[in-house]
Amino acid sequence: MSESKAMILGAAGTGLSADEVAFYRDKRPWGFILFARNIAEAGQVRDLVAAMRECVGRPRAPVFVDQEGGRVQRLRPPLAPDYPHAAALGALYGRDEAAGLRAAWLMSRLHAFDLSRLGLSVDCLPVLDVPVAGAHDVIGKRAYFGDPQAVAALGRAAADGLLAGGVLPVMKHIPGHGRANADSHHALPRVEVPLGELRERDFVPFKALRDLPMAMTAHVVYAAVDPDNPSTTSARMIADIIRGEIGFDGLLMSDDVSMNALSGDYGARAQAILAAGCDVVLHCNGVMDEMRAVAQRTPELAGKAKARADAALAMLGACDETDEAAARAEFQSLFEAAA
Repeated sequence: MSESKAMILGAAGTGLSADEVAFYRDKRPWGFILFARNIAEAGQVRDLVAAMRECVGRPRAPVFVDQEGGRVQRLRPPLAPDYPHAAALGALYGRDEAAGLRAAWLMSRLHAFDLSRLGLSVDCLPVLDVPVAGAHDVIGKRAYFGDPQAVAALGRAAADGLLAGGVLPVMKHIPGHGRANADSHHALPRVEVPLGELRERDFVPFKALRDLPMAMTAHVVYAAVDPDNPSTTSARMIADIIRGEIGFDGLLMSDDVSMNALSGDYGARAQAILAAGCDVVLHCNGVMDEMRAVAQRTPELAGKAKARADAALAMLGACDETDEAAARAEFQSLFEAAA
């Protein structure tokens, strides 16, 4: 098996250009991620995913997608139905806990059907952020519920549904994005509350699901832990809170390195992310000059980071025997009953 660089990269369009093929073959990213711009129809997506894996010489190279439901859903009809947002699952849970948990599991199991038939192997789900009143709506209805224990329960059901369908989950955005006062795509959010409040609320779902194989960081400054750096580039946050207090020892990937919450050129951002303790850098937009800068400062995946990556991929197991048509009918019936 060829060695890989500690990065996950996007692509510009629905097929790979000659420049992209040469670049991926040379730099060997550990994984890839697809967005709506990469998705047209089923055969095209399968061909794109296969081409990405061929470039790096690894048939099991992970290919990620953000398929949450609601407004964050890269696969749309006819490739996948429009699914409800997480808050709708939370509302169902609030009326009937068993029904809400079953719906969360079923929706993820249905995501796994949708993704696996296209060759996609990782879903950036569950969102474990606990919302608070007055926060920016970048999370909004992407959050399940306002209670951290409920978020943990729904997130566990969602992760289990993906795993049952042979798709890996990624919990996000560790250690919690629910209090952010800005959209980290555009600006750097700051959270000023005491550490005790974070422990009682924000960290709770991540600690409960710390056994999951992968997590994505939040580009948010938590002043009580590190007033100068967002968690993605904070060695203190990663070592003391994420690895220490929360106890997560799976693969830690950054949120998108091209988001404006981070500062410096793309190479410096990648270097800072890895120096802080993240295992893998994520770059999403497929812009070649940016990817080259990231790759220049990103080393081979090695040591503990490689062990975590290997352990995550080892969790890609056989699917259960869920009947897709029956699962879709049950999922719909849960919401019809609630209505």
